[in-house]
Amino acid sequence: MGYKNATGYIYDIQGYAVHDGPGIRTTVFTKGCPLHCLWCHSPESQYHEFELGYLPLKCLGTDLCQNACLEACPENAISKDEPVQMLDGSGVIHKAKIDREKCAGCLQCVGACVTKALYPSGWETTVDEVFSRVIKDRGFFNNGGGITISGGEPMAQFAFTCNLAKRLKESGIHICLDTTGFAATNLFEEILPYIDLFLYDIKHLDTAMHKKLTGVGNEQILKNARFLAENGGALQIRVPVIPKLTDKESNLRQTAEFCVSLGEAVKLVQLLPYHKTGRMKYDRLGWHYKLANVEPPKEEFMQKALEMFRSYGLNCRLH
Repeated sequence: MGYKNATGYIYDIQGYAVHDGPGIRTTVFTKGCPLHCLWCHSPESQYHEFELGYLPLKCLGTDLCQNACLEACPENAISKDEPVQMLDGSGVIHKAKIDREKCAGCLQCVGACVTKALYPSGWETTVDEVFSRVIKDRGFFNNGGGITISGGEPMAQFAFTCNLAKRLKESGIHICLDTTGFAATNLFEEILPYIDLFLYDIKHLDTAMHKKLTGVGNEQILKNARFLAENGGALQIRVPVIPKLTDKESNLRQTAEFCVSLGEAVKLVQLLPYHKTGRMKYDRLGWHYKLANVEPPKEEFMQKALEMFRSYGLNCRLH
């Protein structure tokens, strides 16, 4: 089989994952995605570059660390914020304040921050390093568990993703690839032998609306889904249900019909109701969250959507 110890960029490795494929899994999250979905709950995954994250709760005050982060920043993008009362009431402190317009993303402040209130949104690694980490969890992979390679879009770092899949396949581990489907078809053809199950996103069936919501059309995504289905790929289709954006009955019915057209390749359809749990990540990166006023869909609506998908004979469940 042979693999290369390719280099890649990731932002997290999570053990005991139960929503990223069958069984108990460990999920590797890669950085970089060609889509920029309005509801993205992992904004740190969108770009290959490492953005500066900031957790004010961890900041003990610039005076305590002798203005280390201020001194480290070559762009003077960090200053003292307005004074706030210390938790024990013994005085006030000045936490760091970041001017995102001035920040050049050099991350020199990260090394100066002793409490890790300032942190990078990922790190560089290799196939062997990731394998050494995830193989430690093998004892948890009974009853159909394994490794999921997710993102971002893992196909956007194809050399790293494909070689990691090869390395894992050599060890007999069940492998899922969580993908938007937006990549060249020949790349899916190359990685297909090493993937046991594709967790495949179908976000909207209308290509114009898909582009409005994600930044890209859906033609390549639907093409790749058909290719995988016709060439022995196993698919777990994931359908985000976003109020006022993807939840129209016409779109959900067209999505169900498309899933049916893929035949027996579709092992499961998951309906993913919108949630707000990723909103705090936008604050940490200094980004604006565009769906702040959108509320999660009601349980009654999700149950009706579930019943509708099942009426097409699909194995379907809520995430």
